[in-house]
Amino acid sequence: MNIYNKIEQLRTSGIDVALCTIIHTKGSTPRKVGAKMLVFADGTIKGTIGGGNLEKDVIKNALIQLKNNEPKLFKHDLLHQHNMCCGGIVEIFIEPIEKMKKLYIFGAGHTGQALAKYALTMDFEIFVIDDRKEYINQLKEVSAINKLHVDYKKALPTLPFDENTFVVILTYEHEIDRDILSYCIKKPHAYLGMIGSQRKIEMTKKMFLDAGIATKKQLEKVNMPIGKNILAETPEEIAISILAELIEVKNKPLQTSPKGRLT
Repeated sequence: MNIYNKIEQLRTSGIDVALCTIIHTKGSTPRKVGAKMLVFADGTIKGTIGGGNLEKDVIKNALIQLKNNEPKLFKHDLLHQHNMCCGGIVEIFIEPIEKMKKLYIFGAGHTGQALAKYALTMDFEIFVIDDRKEYINQLKEVSAINKLHVDYKKALPTLPFDENTFVVILTYEHEIDRDILSYCIKKPHAYLGMIGSQRKIEMTKKMFLDAGIATKKQLEKVNMPIGKNILAETPEEIAISILAELIEVKNKPLQTSPKGRLT
C-alpha cells in the first residue's frame, strides 16, 4: 500500500502514529531525502529511514513526540551519535499524524443539511443522524456525508466518542435535543453545542442541574445557544455561524503547539 494511502487510512481510524521523514542529508547516509517511516504507539514501524542505531533512536524520539503531540526536527551525526561508519549527517522531521475529526450532526433539517455541506471542505468526517427518512434522503447527492436514518436513542450507543469528536444538536424537538445532550455531555468530545433560544437554554440548564444530569461546570462547556453571534437568520447563515465555532475549536491546538525545532 502507498504510504500516503496508509496515512489517510490511519487518520480515519484514529490510530496514534508519527511520520518520520528525512528532510536533509550530508555525506554518506543509508537513506536519502524523502525516505519515510511510520512509528506506531506500541513501537512498531512501517517503512525505514536507515536501520541500525539511527532507526532505534528515531523510534524513541517518535514515541516521545506522539506522547507530547508535537512535531520536532532532529539532527543526527551518524558517526559520533550512533557509531555508524557511514558517518554522514541526517535531519529527520517527526510529526504526529493528525487524526480525522468526526462531526456528528443530530438533525437533518435545513440548518443541519447546510452545515454538513459547508463542513465538507473543513477536513471533518461527517455523520448526519435523523429518524426522518425524507430529510436524510435530501442529502443523497452528497456521497461524502455519512447519512444515518435511525432513531436517535439507538444511534447514540453505536457512535464512538473521543477528544476529536464534534457534536452539533439541532433536531426538531426540544425533548430529543435534551436527551442527546444528556448522553453526549458525559462523553469525551472536542466540541458540544445545542441550538435553541435563550429561554430553552436556561430551562435546559435548570432541568439538568435539578435532576443531577450534569454539573454547572459541564454545562458551562456546552456551546448553547450554538453559533457565533453574527446576527444570523437563515438556515445557511446559522450553519455558517456554527461552522465558525467548529473551526475555532478545531484550530486551537495548532495555535498553541510549539514550532518544530532542531535538537
